[in-house]
Amino acid sequence: MNYFSSDFKLGILGGGQLGKMLLFDTRKFDIQTYVLDPSNEAPCKIACDKFFKGDLMNFETVYNFGKKVDVLTFEIELVNLEALVKLEEEGLKVYPSPKTLKLIQNKGIQKDFYTKHAIPTANYKRFANLKSLIVNILDSKLKLPFVWKCTEFGYDGNGVKVIRQISDLDNLANVECIAEEMVPFKNELAVIVCRNPSGEIKTYPVVEMEFHPEANQVEYVICPARIDAKVAEKARAIALNVSEKFNHVGLLAVEMFQTEDDEILVNEVAPRPHNSGHYSIEASYTSQFENHLRAILNLPLGNTDSKVAGIMVNLSGEEGFSGDVVYENIEKILSWDGVTPHIYGKKETRPFRKMGHVTIVNKNIDEARKIAEKVKNTIRVISNN
Repeated sequence: MNYFSSDFKLGILGGGQLGKMLLFDTRKFDIQTYVLDPSNEAPCKIACDKFFKGDLMNFETVYNFGKKVDVLTFEIELVNLEALVKLEEEGLKVYPSPKTLKLIQNKGIQKDFYTKHAIPTANYKRFANLKSLIVNILDSKLKLPFVWKCTEFGYDGNGVKVIRQISDLDNLANVECIAEEMVPFKNELAVIVCRNPSGEIKTYPVVEMEFHPEANQVEYVICPARIDAKVAEKARAIALNVSEKFNHVGLLAVEMFQTEDDEILVNEVAPRPHNSGHYSIEASYTSQFENHLRAILNLPLGNTDSKVAGIMVNLSGEEGFSGDVVYENIEKILSWDGVTPHIYGKKETRPFRKMGHVTIVNKNIDEARKIAEKVKNTIRVISNN
Protein backbone atom coordinates (compact mmCIF):
# COMPACT_ATOMS: atom_id res chain seq x y z
CA MET A 1 0.00 0.00 0.00
CA ASN A 2 1.22 3.49 -0.82
CA TYR A 3 0.95 5.49 2.40
CA PHE A 4 2.63 8.64 1.14
CA SER A 5 0.83 11.46 -0.70
CA SER A 6 -2.05 9.10 -1.44
CA ASP A 7 -5.65 8.34 -0.43
CA PHE A 8 -4.45 6.21 2.50
CA LYS A 9 -6.03 7.28 5.81
CA LEU A 10 -4.54 6.71 9.26
CA GLY A 11 -7.01 6.93 12.14
CA ILE A 12 -5.95 7.96 15.65
CA LEU A 13 -8.21 7.43 18.67
CA GLY A 14 -7.48 10.25 21.10
CA GLY A 15 -6.50 13.79 20.32
CA GLY A 16 -4.13 14.66 23.16
CA GLN A 17 -0.48 15.65 23.17
CA LEU A 18 0.74 12.17 22.20
CA GLY A 19 -1.37 12.30 19.07
CA LYS A 20 -0.23 15.83 18.34
CA MET A 21 3.42 14.78 18.44
CA LEU A 22 2.67 11.70 16.31
CA LEU A 23 1.03 13.98 13.75
CA PHE A 24 4.30 15.87 13.30
CA ASP A 25 5.77 12.76 11.69
CA THR A 26 2.67 12.02 9.61
CA ARG A 27 3.06 15.55 8.23
CA LYS A 28 6.70 14.85 7.47
CA PHE A 29 5.67 11.79 5.42
CA ASP A 30 2.49 13.42 4.02
CA ILE A 31 0.12 10.80 5.42
CA GLN A 32 -3.59 11.64 5.74
CA THR A 33 -4.85 11.56 9.33
CA TYR A 34 -8.27 11.33 10.96
CA VAL A 35 -8.56 11.95 14.70
CA LEU A 36 -11.41 11.17 17.13
CA ASP A 37 -11.56 12.90 20.52
CA PRO A 38 -14.35 13.98 22.89
CA SER A 39 -13.09 17.56 23.17
CA ASN A 40 -13.29 20.31 20.57
CA GLU A 41 -10.22 21.77 22.27
CA ALA A 42 -8.08 18.64 21.65
CA PRO A 43 -4.42 19.48 20.85
CA CYS A 44 -4.59 17.28 17.70
CA LYS A 45 -7.32 19.37 16.11
CA ILE A 46 -4.93 21.88 14.56
CA ALA A 47 -2.66 19.28 12.96
CA CYS A 48 -4.82 16.46 11.51
CA ASP A 49 -6.57 16.36 8.13
CA LYS A 50 -10.00 15.62 9.61
CA PHE A 51 -11.14 15.91 13.23
CA PHE A 52 -14.19 14.14 14.66
CA LYS A 53 -15.69 14.94 18.05
CA GLY A 54 -17.01 11.87 19.88
CA ASP A 55 -16.92 9.58 22.91
CA LEU A 56 -13.98 7.15 22.79
CA MET A 57 -15.87 4.70 25.02
CA ASN A 58 -18.98 4.58 22.83
CA PHE A 59 -19.19 1.50 20.61
CA GLU A 60 -20.99 3.10 17.66
CA THR A 61 -18.80 6.20 17.67
CA VAL A 62 -15.53 4.24 17.63
CA TYR A 63 -16.83 1.64 15.18
CA ASN A 64 -18.11 4.22 12.69
CA PHE A 65 -14.87 6.19 12.95
CA GLY A 66 -12.86 3.03 12.26
CA LYS A 67 -14.84 2.39 9.06
CA LYS A 68 -13.50 5.66 7.64
CA VAL A 69 -9.79 4.71 7.84
CA ASP A 70 -7.32 2.12 6.51
CA VAL A 71 -5.22 1.62 9.67
CA LEU A 72 -6.32 2.48 13.20
CA THR A 73 -4.12 3.26 16.20
CA PHE A 74 -4.65 5.00 19.54
CA GLU A 75 -2.82 7.37 21.85
CA ILE A 76 -4.87 6.48 24.93
CA GLU A 77 -5.94 3.07 26.26
CA LEU A 78 -9.38 4.19 27.42
CA VAL A 79 -11.22 3.31 24.21
CA ASN A 80 -14.13 0.97 23.42
CA LEU A 81 -12.55 -2.46 23.13
CA GLU A 82 -15.60 -4.20 21.61
CA ALA A 83 -15.61 -1.78 18.67
CA LEU A 84 -11.92 -2.47 18.02
CA VAL A 85 -12.52 -6.22 18.12
CA LYS A 86 -15.35 -5.96 15.57
CA LEU A 87 -13.31 -3.71 13.29
CA GLU A 88 -10.38 -6.13 13.39
CA GLU A 89 -12.69 -9.08 12.69
CA GLU A 90 -13.96 -7.20 9.63
CA GLY A 91 -10.42 -6.84 8.31
CA LEU A 92 -9.28 -3.42 9.56
CA LYS A 93 -5.68 -3.27 10.71
CA VAL A 94 -5.79 -2.13 14.35
CA TYR A 95 -2.42 -1.58 16.03
CA PRO A 96 -1.79 -2.42 18.76
CA SER A 97 -4.31 -5.23 18.48
CA PRO A 98 -7.38 -5.24 20.75
CA LYS A 99 -6.10 -8.64 21.96
CA THR A 100 -3.05 -6.83 23.36
CA LEU A 101 -5.09 -3.92 24.69
CA LYS A 102 -7.46 -6.30 26.51
CA LEU A 103 -4.52 -7.64 28.53
CA ILE A 104 -3.27 -4.15 29.40
CA GLN A 105 -6.38 -1.98 29.83
CA ASN A 106 -7.17 -3.50 33.26
CA LYS A 107 -4.21 -3.41 35.67
CA GLY A 108 -5.46 -6.50 37.52
CA ILE A 109 -5.52 -8.53 34.30
CA GLN A 110 -2.15 -7.04 33.39
CA LYS A 111 -0.63 -8.19 36.70
CA ASP A 112 -2.13 -11.66 36.30
CA PHE A 113 -0.54 -11.80 32.85
CA TYR A 114 2.91 -11.17 34.35
CA THR A 115 2.38 -13.93 36.91
CA LYS A 116 1.19 -16.38 34.26
CA HIS A 117 4.23 -15.74 32.07
CA ALA A 118 6.81 -15.66 34.90
CA ILE A 119 7.59 -11.99 34.31
CA PRO A 120 9.08 -10.53 37.51
CA THR A 121 6.69 -8.11 39.21
CA ALA A 122 5.84 -6.96 42.74
CA ASN A 123 3.54 -9.20 44.79
CA TYR A 124 -0.11 -8.13 44.72
CA LYS A 125 -3.70 -9.04 45.53
CA ARG A 126 -6.78 -8.23 43.47
CA PHE A 127 -10.05 -7.04 45.01
CA ALA A 128 -13.52 -6.64 43.47
CA ASN A 129 -13.90 -3.30 45.27
CA LEU A 130 -12.55 -1.12 48.06
CA LYS A 131 -14.94 -2.59 50.65
CA SER A 132 -13.51 -6.06 50.03
CA LEU A 133 -9.98 -4.72 50.44
CA ILE A 134 -10.89 -3.08 53.77
CA VAL A 135 -12.42 -6.34 55.04
CA ASN A 136 -9.11 -8.09 54.27
CA ILE A 137 -7.20 -5.48 56.29
CA LEU A 138 -9.57 -5.82 59.24
CA ASP A 139 -9.26 -9.64 59.06
CA SER A 140 -5.44 -9.31 59.03
CA LYS A 141 -5.24 -10.90 55.58
CA LEU A 142 -3.66 -7.78 54.09
CA LYS A 143 -0.82 -5.94 55.78
CA LEU A 144 0.01 -2.26 55.70
CA PRO A 145 1.71 -0.47 54.03
CA PHE A 146 0.93 -1.18 50.37
CA VAL A 147 0.26 0.64 47.11
CA TRP A 148 -3.41 0.91 46.14
CA LYS A 149 -4.21 1.04 42.43
CA CYS A 150 -7.58 1.18 40.73
CA THR A 151 -7.58 -1.32 37.88
CA GLU A 152 -9.15 0.97 35.29
CA PHE A 153 -9.31 4.65 34.30
CA GLY A 154 -6.14 5.72 36.11
CA TYR A 155 -3.74 8.13 34.37
CA ASP A 156 -0.90 10.56 35.16
CA GLY A 157 -0.62 9.42 38.76
CA ASN A 158 -4.38 9.38 39.37
CA GLY A 159 -5.68 6.05 40.65
CA VAL A 160 -2.50 5.27 42.62
CA LYS A 161 -1.96 5.91 46.32
CA VAL A 162 0.43 4.68 49.02
CA ILE A 163 -1.61 3.33 51.95
CA ARG A 164 0.27 3.54 55.25
CA GLN A 165 -2.77 3.53 57.56
CA ILE A 166 -6.37 2.56 57.03
CA SER A 167 -7.52 6.20 57.06
CA ASP A 168 -5.52 6.70 53.83
CA LEU A 169 -8.31 4.76 52.13
CA ASP A 170 -10.86 7.43 52.98
CA ASN A 171 -12.49 9.02 49.91
CA LEU A 172 -11.11 6.46 47.47
CA ALA A 173 -13.59 5.10 44.93
CA ASN A 174 -15.30 1.79 45.72
CA VAL A 175 -14.04 0.17 42.51
CA GLU A 176 -12.04 -2.88 41.46
CA CYS A 177 -8.48 -2.44 42.70
CA ILE A 178 -5.21 -4.10 43.57
CA ALA A 179 -3.02 -3.88 46.65
CA GLU A 180 0.61 -4.09 45.63
CA GLU A 181 3.52 -4.81 47.93
CA MET A 182 5.80 -1.81 48.42
CA VAL A 183 9.14 -2.51 46.79
CA PRO A 184 12.35 -0.96 48.16
CA PHE A 185 13.95 0.31 44.97
CA LYS A 186 16.91 2.38 43.82
CA ASN A 187 15.46 3.61 40.57
CA GLU A 188 12.36 3.68 38.46
CA LEU A 189 13.34 2.76 34.91
CA ALA A 190 11.63 2.41 31.54
CA VAL A 191 12.40 0.78 28.21
CA ILE A 192 10.44 1.47 25.04
CA VAL A 193 10.18 -1.49 22.67
CA CYS A 194 9.22 -1.00 19.04
CA ARG A 195 7.90 -3.87 16.88
CA ASN A 196 6.30 -4.09 13.43
CA PRO A 197 3.99 -6.84 12.07
CA SER A 198 6.91 -8.48 10.25
CA GLY A 199 8.55 -9.11 13.63
CA GLU A 200 11.36 -6.55 13.40
CA ILE A 201 11.98 -5.35 16.95
CA LYS A 202 14.18 -2.72 18.60
CA THR A 203 14.54 -1.19 22.04
CA TYR A 204 15.39 2.33 23.03
CA PRO A 205 18.06 2.83 25.73
CA VAL A 206 17.02 2.42 29.36
CA VAL A 207 15.83 5.68 30.87
CA GLU A 208 15.69 6.72 34.50
CA MET A 209 12.58 8.47 35.83
CA GLU A 210 12.35 10.86 38.75
CA PHE A 211 8.85 11.36 40.16
CA HIS A 212 7.07 14.20 41.92
CA PRO A 213 6.52 12.86 45.46
CA GLU A 214 3.02 14.28 45.83
CA ALA A 215 1.48 13.99 42.35
CA ASN A 216 3.13 10.63 41.49
CA GLN A 217 3.97 12.10 38.07
CA VAL A 218 7.25 11.89 36.22
CA GLU A 219 9.21 15.13 36.66
CA TYR A 220 12.42 14.15 34.86
CA VAL A 221 13.30 11.45 32.32
CA ILE A 222 17.05 10.88 32.02
CA CYS A 223 18.62 9.09 29.04
CA PRO A 224 20.81 7.16 29.36
CA ALA A 225 19.89 5.95 32.84
CA ARG A 226 22.76 6.39 35.29
CA ILE A 227 22.96 2.65 36.09
CA ASP A 228 25.43 -0.19 35.69
CA ALA A 229 25.66 -1.60 32.15
CA LYS A 230 24.71 -5.09 33.36
CA VAL A 231 21.53 -3.75 34.98
CA ALA A 232 20.68 -1.89 31.76
CA GLU A 233 21.23 -5.06 29.74
CA LYS A 234 18.93 -6.99 32.10
CA ALA A 235 16.22 -4.30 31.86
CA ARG A 236 16.28 -4.36 28.05
CA ALA A 237 16.13 -8.16 28.01
CA ILE A 238 13.10 -8.19 30.32
CA ALA A 239 11.40 -5.52 28.20
CA LEU A 240 11.96 -7.63 25.08
CA ASN A 241 10.49 -10.65 26.86
CA VAL A 242 7.42 -8.63 27.90
CA SER A 243 7.01 -7.45 24.31
CA GLU A 244 7.25 -10.99 22.98
CA LYS A 245 4.63 -12.26 25.43
CA PHE A 246 2.18 -9.45 24.61
CA ASN A 247 2.86 -9.90 20.88
CA HIS A 248 2.24 -6.19 20.38
CA VAL A 249 2.71 -4.04 17.27
CA GLY A 250 3.79 -0.43 17.63
CA LEU A 251 5.39 0.91 20.80
CA LEU A 252 5.32 -0.72 24.21
CA ALA A 253 6.65 1.34 27.12
CA VAL A 254 7.74 -1.00 29.93
CA GLU A 255 8.05 0.71 33.32
CA MET A 256 10.24 -1.10 35.87
CA PHE A 257 11.74 -0.93 39.35
CA GLN A 258 15.44 -1.52 39.99
CA THR A 259 15.47 -3.03 43.48
CA GLU A 260 18.13 -2.52 46.13
CA ASP A 261 19.78 -5.80 45.06
CA ASP A 262 19.60 -4.88 41.34
CA GLU A 263 16.69 -7.10 40.42
CA ILE A 264 14.31 -5.75 37.78
CA LEU A 265 10.55 -5.86 38.46
CA VAL A 266 7.98 -4.84 35.85
CA ASN A 267 5.57 -2.23 37.18
CA GLU A 268 3.23 -1.66 34.24
CA VAL A 269 3.19 -1.12 30.48
CA ALA A 270 1.62 1.29 28.00
CA PRO A 271 0.99 0.17 24.38
CA ARG A 272 1.61 3.56 22.75
CA PRO A 273 4.05 6.48 22.68
CA HIS A 274 4.91 7.35 26.24
CA ASN A 275 6.10 10.17 28.47
CA SER A 276 9.36 8.29 29.05
CA GLY A 277 10.20 8.58 25.34
CA HIS A 278 9.62 12.28 24.70
CA TYR A 279 13.37 12.99 25.00
CA SER A 280 13.80 11.01 21.75
CA ILE A 281 12.41 13.84 19.58
CA GLU A 282 15.65 15.81 20.04
CA ALA A 283 18.10 13.22 21.40
CA SER A 284 17.55 10.09 19.26
CA TYR A 285 18.24 9.27 15.62
CA THR A 286 14.57 8.28 15.30
CA SER A 287 11.94 9.60 17.70
CA GLN A 288 9.49 7.25 19.42
CA PHE A 289 6.68 8.86 17.40
CA GLU A 290 8.29 8.21 14.03
CA ASN A 291 9.05 4.62 15.05
CA HIS A 292 5.46 4.06 16.20
CA LEU A 293 4.34 5.24 12.77
CA ARG A 294 6.90 3.05 10.99
CA ALA A 295 5.85 0.05 13.10
CA ILE A 296 2.08 0.25 12.56
CA LEU A 297 2.61 0.73 8.81
CA ASN A 298 5.01 -2.25 8.73
CA LEU A 299 7.90 -0.11 7.50
CA PRO A 300 11.56 -0.67 8.45
CA LEU A 301 12.22 0.58 11.98
CA GLY A 302 14.53 3.53 12.52
CA ASN A 303 17.71 3.69 14.60
CA THR A 304 16.76 3.89 18.31
CA ASP A 305 20.23 4.96 19.51
CA SER A 306 20.75 8.35 21.08
CA LYS A 307 22.79 11.01 19.29
CA VAL A 308 23.40 12.82 22.56
CA ALA A 309 22.40 12.62 26.22
CA GLY A 310 18.86 13.85 26.75
CA ILE A 311 16.70 14.84 29.71
CA MET A 312 13.01 15.64 29.63
CA VAL A 313 11.35 17.95 32.14
CA ASN A 314 7.57 17.74 32.43
CA LEU A 315 5.72 21.05 32.49
CA SER A 316 2.74 20.60 34.80
CA GLY A 317 0.28 23.13 36.10
CA GLU A 318 1.37 24.66 39.39
CA GLU A 319 -0.66 24.18 42.53
CA GLY A 320 -3.00 27.06 43.27
CA PHE A 321 -3.56 28.00 39.62
CA SER A 322 -6.53 27.14 37.41
CA GLY A 323 -7.74 28.88 34.27
CA ASP A 324 -6.23 30.30 31.08
CA VAL A 325 -2.62 29.15 30.95
CA VAL A 326 0.44 31.40 31.10
CA TYR A 327 3.98 30.05 30.60
CA GLU A 328 6.01 32.38 32.78
CA ASN A 329 9.72 32.88 31.94
CA ILE A 330 9.58 30.72 28.79
CA GLU A 331 11.65 33.31 26.92
CA LYS A 332 14.47 32.80 29.43
CA ILE A 333 14.80 29.07 28.83
CA LEU A 334 14.56 29.63 25.06
CA SER A 335 17.84 31.55 25.26
CA TRP A 336 19.74 28.53 26.65
CA ASP A 337 21.63 26.16 24.34
CA GLY A 338 20.21 22.67 23.95
CA VAL A 339 16.83 23.55 25.49
CA THR A 340 13.65 22.89 23.49
CA PRO A 341 10.14 23.45 24.92
CA HIS A 342 7.08 21.59 23.62
CA ILE A 343 3.74 23.24 24.42
CA TYR A 344 0.83 20.82 24.12
CA GLY A 345 -1.91 23.26 23.21
CA LYS A 346 -4.16 22.91 26.26
CA LYS A 347 -5.70 26.31 26.86
CA GLU A 348 -6.56 25.81 30.54
CA THR A 349 -4.20 24.82 33.32
CA ARG A 350 -4.96 23.18 36.66
CA PRO A 351 -2.74 21.72 39.38
CA PHE A 352 -0.50 18.89 38.05
CA ARG A 353 -2.13 18.85 34.59
CA LYS A 354 0.48 18.00 31.94
CA MET A 355 0.78 21.12 29.80
CA GLY A 356 4.07 20.52 27.99
CA HIS A 357 7.63 19.33 28.36
CA VAL A 358 11.14 20.61 27.81
CA THR A 359 14.01 18.58 26.36
CA ILE A 360 17.62 19.32 27.31
CA VAL A 361 20.39 17.82 25.17
CA ASN A 362 24.06 17.90 26.09
CA LYS A 363 27.15 15.76 25.51
CA ASN A 364 27.49 15.48 29.30
CA ILE A 365 24.54 13.86 31.12
CA ASP A 366 25.46 15.49 34.45
CA GLU A 367 25.52 18.93 32.85
CA ALA A 368 22.18 18.20 31.17
CA ARG A 369 20.72 17.28 34.57
CA LYS A 370 21.91 20.60 36.06
CA ILE A 371 20.32 22.54 33.20
CA ALA A 372 17.11 20.52 33.63
CA GLU A 373 16.94 21.56 37.28
CA LYS A 374 17.48 25.17 36.24
CA VAL A 375 14.66 24.85 33.68
CA LYS A 376 12.34 23.35 36.29
CA ASN A 377 13.05 26.20 38.70
CA THR A 378 12.67 28.92 36.05
CA ILE A 379 9.59 28.22 33.94
CA ARG A 380 6.20 28.30 35.67
CA VAL A 381 2.89 27.04 34.34
CA ILE A 382 0.34 29.35 35.93
CA SER A 383 -2.89 31.16 35.02
CA ASN A 384 -3.71 34.81 34.54
CA ASN A 385 -6.60 34.62 36.99
